[in-house]
Amino acid sequence: MRRQALRLLPLCLAIAGAARAQDPAPAADWALCPSPEGLPLFQPLADPATSAADPATLATDISAENLDVSGRETTVFEGDVELRRGGQWLGTDKLTYSHESERFVTEGQVRFQDDGIRFTADQAAGDQKADTIVLDGVQYQFNQNAGNGRADRITMRGDLGEMAGGTYSTCPPGQRQWEFSASRIDVDQEEAMGTARNATLRLGGVPVLWLPYIRFPTDDRRRTGLLSPKIGFDDRNGFDYEQPVYLNLAPNYDATLTPRWMARRGLMLGAQFRYLTARSRGEIEGTWLGNDDEPGRGYDRGVASLRHTTSLGPNWYASADLNHVSDVFYFDDFNDSLASTSITLLPSTAGLYGRGYGWTASLSAQRWQIANPLVLPGTEPYRRLPAADLRWNKALLPWMEFGLQAEAVRFDHETLAGGTRVDLRPTLRLPFGGAAWYATPEFSWRYTSWSLDGGLLAPGADRSPTRSLPITRFDAGAFFEREFAWGDGRLLQTLEPRLVYLNVPYREQDDLPLFDTQPLTFSWPGLFRDNRFGGADRQADADQVTLAVTSRVLDTADGRERLSASLGRIHYFDPPRVTVPGAPPLSDDGSAWVAEASLTLGQRWTLGLAQQWDPDRERTNLSAVRSQWRFGDGGLVNAAYRYRADVLEQGDLSFVVPVNDRWRLLGRWNYSLRDRETLESLAGVEWKSCCLAVRVLAREYIREFGGDRNLGIYLELELNGVGSLGRDTARLLDDAILDYSR
Repeated sequence: MRRQALRLLPLCLAIAGAARAQDPAPAADWALCPSPEGLPLFQPLADPATSAADPATLATDISAENLDVSGRETTVFEGDVELRRGGQWLGTDKLTYSHESERFVTEGQVRFQDDGIRFTADQAAGDQKADTIVLDGVQYQFNQNAGNGRADRITMRGDLGEMAGGTYSTCPPGQRQWEFSASRIDVDQEEAMGTARNATLRLGGVPVLWLPYIRFPTDDRRRTGLLSPKIGFDDRNGFDYEQPVYLNLAPNYDATLTPRWMARRGLMLGAQFRYLTARSRGEIEGTWLGNDDEPGRGYDRGVASLRHTTSLGPNWYASADLNHVSDVFYFDDFNDSLASTSITLLPSTAGLYGRGYGWTASLSAQRWQIANPLVLPGTEPYRRLPAADLRWNKALLPWMEFGLQAEAVRFDHETLAGGTRVDLRPTLRLPFGGAAWYATPEFSWRYTSWSLDGGLLAPGADRSPTRSLPITRFDAGAFFEREFAWGDGRLLQTLEPRLVYLNVPYREQDDLPLFDTQPLTFSWPGLFRDNRFGGADRQADADQVTLAVTSRVLDTADGRERLSASLGRIHYFDPPRVTVPGAPPLSDDGSAWVAEASLTLGQRWTLGLAQQWDPDRERTNLSAVRSQWRFGDGGLVNAAYRYRADVLEQGDLSFVVPVNDRWRLLGRWNYSLRDRETLESLAGVEWKSCCLAVRVLAREYIREFGGDRNLGIYLELELNGVGSLGRDTARLLDDAILDYSR
């Protein structure tokens, strides 16, 4: 009887397991529900070490005010009867055990508690020979989250359980904003699977979903089944419904099928396959829409990708990231943000990669696919088939290091002639320094050679040109600091001057090919680069010095940076002459002044500034301001201004404003001052209680191709501790509102 009475009765409450199987439930928090009436803890929770032990291996202690053993066939415990085994506790008023029939029955309310759950029952009865327990009038509640419910009757027969009239919710009893219920639930504990009949989901007492029959897991093991659907509407695809189906194929691989119905386009089939072995892992994903119903798109559409990594030892691994899209309009038609529809080129890369102490190496291949109608065919980057790269560095003495950068690439293109390029750069560095200063002379020699296909050559041009030149660099800096008082605390201010001299002699390079070289965007890191171009086809000449200074203010109590300000500029002794088509013109005297600053006041307000001023042209090349203010309980405002001469001028405002404990307003407005039009706008509202949240969002943004605008309406219903129904608005809000999830 002792073993039977203290069996893990909560396993009967399978409807709770079904409701909780999808997502972990948060800790119980009913602050937004007035006067919650949950079950109190009957006993202090047991020590975790005690709860971790298997109850079947522990002895059962029974205590009662009265013990009656006068009957030959029965034993009666009466008055504050308590049974304890490990972290399990059961209490009742009276328990009678029949020795011959091996049956027991309780009188008065039964209370049970372990580390995971507590419940009450009007009566409990059991039969050890038949291995059964029957509980009537059960009310239960989980200890670590808000899940709770009731059942008219629970019957356990060995590993099989049956619940009649069961319910589950994360709302307090008596305030059911949502609730699952079923007329009958059968549970197989060995298989950890349940079957519910006549299952209903009610919102505010109104039935919104009814299923005559459903099978579900009762623990968190992965199983085949339906995931939460995604529902939305926009003026591009119409009504949009996606129903993910999860397939648990094996412990180390699974799949998710995602049929998606779009009223204006038809049925799109999507799938994702994931695998994991001792050395490899990867994911294969794709979608396919046969004969798109949208006018002008009456052809098959789809996208496919493969991401794979295999470990080849402690220093080497193989990796592949392969992508293909059916047509240049796909991302514009099926993605739901300005950033997604602005994808222009789709890369695919595969290679062998190594890393060790002082070295990295790779052998890879890369290709590009045009994924936007604004990119003309034939203008995509060269394919790298293949590319070999080596980076090696070794300390010869405490004040001497030798390094080597080497690259060999074969460039190929469908419409343009290609070639092969080899780039070598040995470097000798002499890092001198102390605790508050450093000075590093660096001497490099860069040698680059090409082997060109005939289509790239002018008549009589050299088919195997080379370029060879020295690069001299001297980088020096110092660190000064002082403490000072500010209010009731103390702050530390630093002063960090830096000087970088760079000398690279001029070489005529106009006849050299341009495979992968473009001018780099100028910013604060650009003050200290030794080449203004990305790629090895051009090496910028230089006879220049960079003077820069940074000052920081740190809180000595916690090390937090309160203020950072930087200012710097490059001065040219000789104006740079090497350039490429499309590169911005350079002044004869020096670069633009670059200034950056960030300010943190407390933990709720931050401000960042960036400015580039060209003194020769007397104009601003770049200006950026960004600010974030946090207030109240979850309030957030982001404001930003971005300007780049002759390119863009934009303002961006996003916010999360709590109206009260239940309501929040959400929004974003991204406006182009240069074009005088809104690029993207979002407005939404969120209502949240202790166990239910509803989000409604409206989003309008420009589709890059043709400048068309797209409007979408999204609805998400979140049941606390269970999951959500509708569109995944969290992803949309993370993209639109900086630090929304944080």
